[in-house]
Amino acid sequence: MGRWMPDARGRMIRSAMELFAERGFEQTTAGDIAERAGVTERTFFRHFTDKREVLFDGSATMERTAHDAILAAPADLSPLEAALAGVVAGADLLSDVRDHAVRRSRIISANPALQERELLKMAAMVDSTTEALRTRGVTDPAAGLAAHSAVTVFQIAFSRWVSTEEPPEILGCIEETAAALRALK
Repeated sequence: MGRWMPDARGRMIRSAMELFAERGFEQTTAGDIAERAGVTERTFFRHFTDKREVLFDGSATMERTAHDAILAAPADLSPLEAALAGVVAGADLLSDVRDHAVRRSRIISANPALQERELLKMAAMVDSTTEALRTRGVTDPAAGLAAHSAVTVFQIAFSRWVSTEEPPEILGCIEETAAALRALK
């Protein structure tokens, strides 16, 4: 496969996931990924700052999607419900990529440094969600509590979605988890 073949980014992501699963994250280099994808190492680094970013490629898109959905949510929603609307919108991006999400989750679970990176990405999601709620006029501590709660709902639902043999769709997992949160009163 030559450099001129379409979808270099997608090929690199697929190649990285295969190599991480076969060899392990630490034993795979950016050069290995580029070679398998049929691109140069230079091309790899034009798309990704390092091999970790292959696993977190969609994080910024998910964060923006959630942020925008919170801002677009009906004005009469509570802070928690607005934050959950954002989480649902962000998670909807995952609906068709469960196999990728399962593989990604296994790779991250096997590496403490990747687990730390995942936590940092979730913290960024909390910050973005909090900022969107503040833009809606929600003050602290309600904005922070709602943001943390909604992102926690996502994390728990996502974990169930990728670890259960035949789970409901991701949005179903989120709704069930959100219902469990609401029932904690």
